[in-house]
Amino acid sequence: MVDKRADEGVDEVAEKAAEQAAEQTVRDAVSAPDAEGRPVRATRRFPRFTRDTARPEGGGRAASGDAPAPARQWPILVVLCAVGLGLLLTAMDVFRWGTLLIGAALLAGGALRWVVPDVGMLAVRSRFTDMVTYGVLGTAIVLLALMAQPDPWLELPFLGDTLHFTVGEETG
Repeated sequence: MVDKRADEGVDEVAEKAAEQAAEQTVRDAVSAPDAEGRPVRATRRFPRFTRDTARPEGGGRAASGDAPAPARQWPILVVLCAVGLGLLLTAMDVFRWGTLLIGAALLAGGALRWVVPDVGMLAVRSRFTDMVTYGVLGTAIVLLALMAQPDPWLELPFLGDTLHFTVGEETG
């Protein structure tokens, strides 16, 4: 008799828990149920331990799901093909034009990240971080390609003085 009552008590507790779970609704991505089962907005702080990664904004498909894979990821394919062509030119001893193409491809990646709402795998972090990263790296590569020796296309007069100051002259 005792066992039957204990089983009934367990069943009642399980039924109440199931009813409470059915009543709980989540209002938004950051709501969580409180002690009484009502959803409340949790803190906006990031959790101490990350359990999952969020897809970056703009990280969706650049084309519909019915399109073949290359069409869905056209932004990153454009950037990668341009970088690959730049590397090929660099390997074929057309150093300046190859590195200019690589820098221009990164700048184009930053522009695509700014203009196109869904860029697929070209999105790595937030839109701002991606644009700054692509822009800074692309600009640095283009400037270095323009200043490459011999016969640089861009000369910055203060760089010679800086190098002279840091290295110094040998006194004989």
